Amino acid sequence: MAAAGAALDLVERLEAQLTVFRSTSEVVHLNQRAACGATPASPELLALLRQCREVHEKTSGAFDVTSTPLSRCWGFLRREGRLPSDAEIAAARAVVGMQHVDFDDELRTVHFRRDGVELNFGSIGKGFALDRMAGLLRRCGVERALLSAGRSSVLAIGGDEGGFLVDVVSPQALSGRLTRLRLRDAALGTSGAGVQFMEIDGKRYGHVLDPRTGWPASGVLSASVVASGAATADALSTAFLVGGLPLAREFCAKNSGVLALVTLDDGSERPCVMGSHPGAALVEQA
Repeated sequence: MAAAGAALDLVERLEAQLTVFRSTSEVVHLNQRAACGATPASPELLALLRQCREVHEKTSGAFDVTSTPLSRCWGFLRREGRLPSDAEIAAARAVVGMQHVDFDDELRTVHFRRDGVELNFGSIGKGFALDRMAGLLRRCGVERALLSAGRSSVLAIGGDEGGFLVDVVSPQALSGRLTRLRLRDAALGTSGAGVQFMEIDGKRYGHVLDPRTGWPASGVLSASVVASGAATADALSTAFLVGGLPLAREFCAKNSGVLALVTLDDGSERPCVMGSHPGAALVEQA
């Protein structure tokens, strides 16, 4: 119980640092000041930025924590969706991209190369917190635990009888459950389309945006990834939701230890399975 309490306290501290919904957070402070010059940053934030840059590069920009200007352009930040003009999308894209973010691990600073650049770790922050919790629990001697940050992020420490049973679900799927896995010393991240969207002239636009084009991603209902770390699983699930089957296949072919389950938005509700992870076993599919 003491270890669990310490882990929850750690999450609260990370939330206070990394959220964009508290005016006092470190991320909000950076977003306000980093374009003016090198701004001090904590070791936790710098570690997270390193992970973000790595996944950004490996997914050819499909995962990008600087895409907030695009979300604002489309009106999704305030849940007031609108169809922006091509000029508005181009202006937002001009300040989106990890190439605009410089950070120095030795000096512990972050600098934005352009005004208007913003960081938002919503697509990786839960997983990052779970990884830090798992590290703390293991140091406290915990050998078996299942950590969950909602349905989108799960991390298993140990796991009896082959691993913890975990359902992969989608609120848009008629069957609810897309598949079932056993997890042992592995993490699962899931990203889905359709929870937030708008309709204009009969066409549906989802809130998950492709930072490479500035337009909503389409064609994928749900993307789930099993990896050794929860932050990696979260980030890749977002990237595969954006990049679809081609990106997931290419990534899994080049990177071992990653299991991807991509469900197309074609009514089939049967995930396409790519890659593998030693701590994951597919039990059943819908």
